[in-house]
Amino acid sequence: MAMNFSPSTPMGSIYQHKPKILLSLQPPQGSKNVSCGAASNYVKLEVRLRASAAKPLVVKHLLQKRRVLRCATIEEIEAEKSFIEEDVKERMEKTVDTVRSSFNSIRTGRSNPAMLDKIEVEYYGAPTNLKSIAQISTPDASSLLVKPYDKSALKAIEKAIVNSDLGMTPNNDGEVIRLAIPQLTLERRKELSKIVAKQAEEGKVALRNVRRDAIKSYEKLEKEKKLSEDNVKDLSSDLQKVTDEYMKKIDSLYKQKEKELLTV
Repeated sequence: MAMNFSPSTPMGSIYQHKPKILLSLQPPQGSKNVSCGAASNYVKLEVRLRASAAKPLVVKHLLQKRRVLRCATIEEIEAEKSFIEEDVKERMEKTVDTVRSSFNSIRTGRSNPAMLDKIEVEYYGAPTNLKSIAQISTPDASSLLVKPYDKSALKAIEKAIVNSDLGMTPNNDGEVIRLAIPQLTLERRKELSKIVAKQAEEGKVALRNVRRDAIKSYEKLEKEKKLSEDNVKDLSSDLQKVTDEYMKKIDSLYKQKEKELLTV
């Protein structure tokens, strides 16, 4: 009975060097006068290889055959969704805070310490926020009082205010700096109102960009088969609701600031 040797993978694809195959005809032990035809049923196959050359290729072949595709767990998918949602809220909150800060830095004819939020002072060779080196108060509705913690910083503070776009002239008496807030003309109020409207629109654009990035992240999960098309639609709908809420916050800040500017 003949036996066929037909390995599934050709040896040439596994081993770098050709194997040396020795065939020897050996009759079974205890048998005598075995003919060549009978002996052909007992074939001993010897494969001699150079182990040092073959081993790396054999290991590589086995690793390729052991590749396994692992599906993401529900917990992992939920974690990715939560990360996207938290990132959206964090970035949108920062956007609203930026718009609020920009509005506060625009003077309206009434004293407000926030008007000096963006003043940077050259303090010991480094730009430093004015609020961190001085106390700012409002003695009345038309003036600001700046009292530095270090009197040696008075001249630097005065210089920073003069170089700013506030349009105010500081009065330095050697102890504190007083700022008289001039009344705005109607024309100037309208100009500032346009600036505020532009800043509000820039804030809304930033919110839309955050929403766009989140949708791209959801679509990526869909391509990875972690979310279905319906899941993405539902999440996008929820995302739009969150975006609308932050849009309303910016609208509210804008209306309030515009009212302040146009009120004489």
